[in-house]
Amino acid sequence: MLYPNTSLHCPSVPFFQSLLCHLLSSSKWERNEAETSTFISALGYTSADYYCHLVENIVSSLVTELRGNQFNELNIQGRISVSHVNAVSLFCIPLITLPDLTPLLETLLDYHGGASKEILSSEFLEAVNDALLKKKISLSEAAIFSLWHRHLPSLESATLNLLDQLISLQINSLEKVACVIKDSLLIQAASHPAIFRIVNEIFKNVLLETDGAPEVMTIIQVFMQLFIQVQQNENKQHKFPLKAYFPHHQQPLVIALLRRPFELPSTHWLQHLKHISDMLKSIVEDTNISSFADLYEIWFLVACFGEWLDIAAEQLMKGAVAPDALLWLLAFYYCPENENQQRTQTMVESRAVYSHLMMFYNRTVLSFGELQASVNNIADTEQYHTQCLVTHLLTNFLLFSSGGHMIAQEFISHITETTDMSKEVCTLLIRTAYRIKHNGGENQRTVKLLNELLQKLALKV
Repeated sequence: MLYPNTSLHCPSVPFFQSLLCHLLSSSKWERNEAETSTFISALGYTSADYYCHLVENIVSSLVTELRGNQFNELNIQGRISVSHVNAVSLFCIPLITLPDLTPLLETLLDYHGGASKEILSSEFLEAVNDALLKKKISLSEAAIFSLWHRHLPSLESATLNLLDQLISLQINSLEKVACVIKDSLLIQAASHPAIFRIVNEIFKNVLLETDGAPEVMTIIQVFMQLFIQVQQNENKQHKFPLKAYFPHHQQPLVIALLRRPFELPSTHWLQHLKHISDMLKSIVEDTNISSFADLYEIWFLVACFGEWLDIAAEQLMKGAVAPDALLWLLAFYYCPENENQQRTQTMVESRAVYSHLMMFYNRTVLSFGELQASVNNIADTEQYHTQCLVTHLLTNFLLFSSGGHMIAQEFISHITETTDMSKEVCTLLIRTAYRIKHNGGENQRTVKLLNELLQKLALKV
């Protein structure tokens, strides 16, 4: 049947129109298209015009009825039954991609009718979500947010679809990543704590499933930066408390991580990082966290705001006064578990590498072989987390030291060709370029080197 029996679903539709809809929807008329066309012509319509006006009138009537009921919930006699609303949502499914149906879809998604349980059919919500993901329909932001609030599978689909879309791109610019994230509307929807916590949970699970893939981590970090930006622009009267978004974490640590670097003078970055490191170390070591789940929760919080981790590595290469605090912060990120003293060993090796790099820092002439030999003699590169941390330090050394500039391209090529650190190096360079562009403060020589390295890596992909 082309349409359901609307005399049952649409009691407020005018009687004559309802009768015609019923007649033309019956199996008898549908079996005889010639008679149907003759009947419509006798009314002075073409088939296309008739059905178009029929849908418009039914949609208009239903929208008026539903909206009127929204403001009349206390009037029990005038209230629409749950079964009626559910039937209307089912009625929409085969017609869901019709543009004329959009006002009704949006009205239904906004409609609650005072019921404690979901009154729209799950099939309807799934159909709307499917049509949205396939870009077969276009809804208002408010309607999309309502869909995500009342149908969690839709929110999950939208989040996973965003990640798939971004991962499938060849990420060479975080501006592009930010643009795609904004267009997804998830950032705006995440202003509500319930939406934010669910999206955050999905990110957390995806990161586990991908073994901490650097491209996934970078996407999550950009999402968090945009989230903070939206939060800062929110009207203070409509803001939710910070604890609503991060209910299971110590709030001083959350507040410190949420500070964006450009909010502080660069001369205060070191002090801020030491403060973060001290708080984190106290939580991880002094409270004796034993379960993997609790440790992962804390690690994920820190990882989400990885901009500060990149700045920690940069500050180390610029002669940080308190290197141990920053090295511990990086060691925790790359090796959160300390079973069999793994993190302790990583800390020892990274401190040794750092000390040697600082001996070379002010050298204007430095050879590739000299630097390579020095690092290889110290670090146990068989340990993956140690290799990651050393690569992070080395990359920053090449970017910010005098002698490093001269051998940067050769050394980066060596790392990406002889180790499995290619993605890590590439995403680190992309993040650094993005941060410098937005925070400023670096000389043009470093900016030029970054662009050259990124162009060279892009050609190899």
